[in-house]
Amino acid sequence: MKYFLWLLKAAIFFTLFAFALNNQQDATVHFFFGTSWTAPLVLVVLTAFALGLIVGVLGMVPRWLKHRNAARSAQAAAPAGAAASTSVTAAKPAATSPILPGDVHGI
Repeated sequence: MKYFLWLLKAAIFFTLFAFALNNQQDATVHFFFGTSWTAPLVLVVLTAFALGLIVGVLGMVPRWLKHRNAARSAQAAAPAGAAASTSVTAAKPAATSPILPGDVHGI
């Protein structure tokens, strides 16, 4: 499995490397008010990807903080013995009904 993961990482790296070598042409990105940026196409694509990641992470930060605070307050509100009793009750198997001779696949 370890060799498969290394092979997968190498394939991804060489694919991205070939993409970068094949897209060395200059691309011009036009912004507002007449400003523009000219850079190799692979750099423009990489920058757009990085900005998308940053915007996505920043969009999720408030929700992450909300869940973190809720988990922290729930953990503080739970008594110490409650955690031990829930793990014991979760280990018990659920009661099942017996299978009768006339039942076909539990129907």
